Amino acid sequence: MASVDQPPATPTIRCRRMRHRREGEASLMAEGSITKQCSCRRDGKRLGAKCPKLRRGTGWNPHHGSWAYQLELPTSASGTRRQLRRAGFTTRDEAANERDHARRLLDLAGTDKVLRQHIADLLHQLKPGEPLPQNDLVARRIHAGVPNTGGALTLGAYLDTWIGNRTGLSPATMRSYRDHITKYWKPQIGHVPLHTLTAGHIQTVFAAIEARNTEILTLRASPDRAVREKVKGVRTVSAASMHRILATLRKALNDARRLYRHQLVDHNPAESVDLRSGTPPKPRLWTAAAVNRWRHTGRRPSPVMVWTPAQVGQFLDYVEAHDPELSALFDLAVHRGPRRGELAGLHDYDVDLATGELTITEQRTSVGYQVIEKEVKSAAGDRIVPLAKDTVDVLRAYLARRAAWKLATGHTWHRSDIFFVRRDGRPWHPELITARFDRLVTASGLPPVRFHDLRHTAATLMLAAGASIKEIQDTLGHASYKLTADTYTSVLQELKRTTAEATTKLIPRKHRKAA
Repeated sequence: MASVDQPPATPTIRCRRMRHRREGEASLMAEGSITKQCSCRRDGKRLGAKCPKLRRGTGWNPHHGSWAYQLELPTSASGTRRQLRRAGFTTRDEAANERDHARRLLDLAGTDKVLRQHIADLLHQLKPGEPLPQNDLVARRIHAGVPNTGGALTLGAYLDTWIGNRTGLSPATMRSYRDHITKYWKPQIGHVPLHTLTAGHIQTVFAAIEARNTEILTLRASPDRAVREKVKGVRTVSAASMHRILATLRKALNDARRLYRHQLVDHNPAESVDLRSGTPPKPRLWTAAAVNRWRHTGRRPSPVMVWTPAQVGQFLDYVEAHDPELSALFDLAVHRGPRRGELAGLHDYDVDLATGELTITEQRTSVGYQVIEKEVKSAAGDRIVPLAKDTVDVLRAYLARRAAWKLATGHTWHRSDIFFVRRDGRPWHPELITARFDRLVTASGLPPVRFHDLRHTAATLMLAAGASIKEIQDTLGHASYKLTADTYTSVLQELKRTTAEATTKLIPRKHRKAA
């Protein structure tokens, strides 16, 4: 009610007072308030800051209640008002210091309202008792463009952002990265804050992989068939695969350290992790002794096995009789050693039977069973491969069969320029080639090899024929001479032992008939 001595306030004066009051409230909200409160109750209601025990004379009672603060945060994206409330501080200074810390975090955004809102999201999502993040961590996150998901940035959250920002990768590489992240890194240590990640954390992942490998091998060796069935088709993780899994994390952490304006990590703990050697196993020949051991134990001398020339002949004869659709493809594979994707990706214009050579520039591979057409792996893979007369004859016979298939199929023939096709003209799916190969090997009764081992078989045949390592490198499309030499040294040694054995048998002895 207006004073008798003063005239009532004009509308202009009232508006000015209201504006000053709002500005004062806004300033108070920006500063934040500090209060002392307790949990005492009266008539079932909590007294909070109104408890008379909080005061002692004209000052505060140091033995009753605790200090708290409240800070007004920027509104949410939907415009909802929100506050940061924290309690349980022993002294007023503790409450004031944390309140000021929260204000400094908000100020990191400067005049950027969106960033200020993101930092407010981070603060508002904190759980009671969870400490406020450090200034440098928040600075790194907002400048790196990593979403604020609450609390410290975890390895899992960072890897999600990292893989989402990767561009220019081949589908196979992208799938490999995603598989490593989803199968190993996130389930095992995805919860670990990125800035606290250590080599010890990373090592636990590989310890778990090794433990699972041991479990699989133990179940496979069980005399109980039902137990063995539990791991039927389940593969162990090889040492080479572990190195690739580690390489994915090492790359992600290197990017966290180098690519962002503010480093997300100061060092890369993945560089301090030691793994057992991931050197690929050397090819071994299926000698008579190795075959005999395999037939009795079911064990291969090496994961990478190579047929002898006699075994190759048995396989090609069997395939010619039982799978004429693929016999020419397998014949080319064992004599010249193209990769599966290179064979599946050959075009009619890549095969020149008049000059007896084929040009390899592309491949058809599969990622998650989806066929991907792309260029060969390296410059060395882009090559011209000479063909022997016998191989040319095999390919001519295949083209004659293909023409007969096309004639029999009529208008339903699938038109393409792919060289190796099925009876209806459709290109072969790379995975189906492998599946057919595995079935044929089993049905033939020969000792097992993988389809990729046909490349090693081709190299072995060339070694037996006297080809140089350089010639083998060029034919297979290896980028490194050392890779070719190191890979086939063991095979060459076994071939020499076989030659030595045959040589000694040529010499007649009393206790042995001449060969």
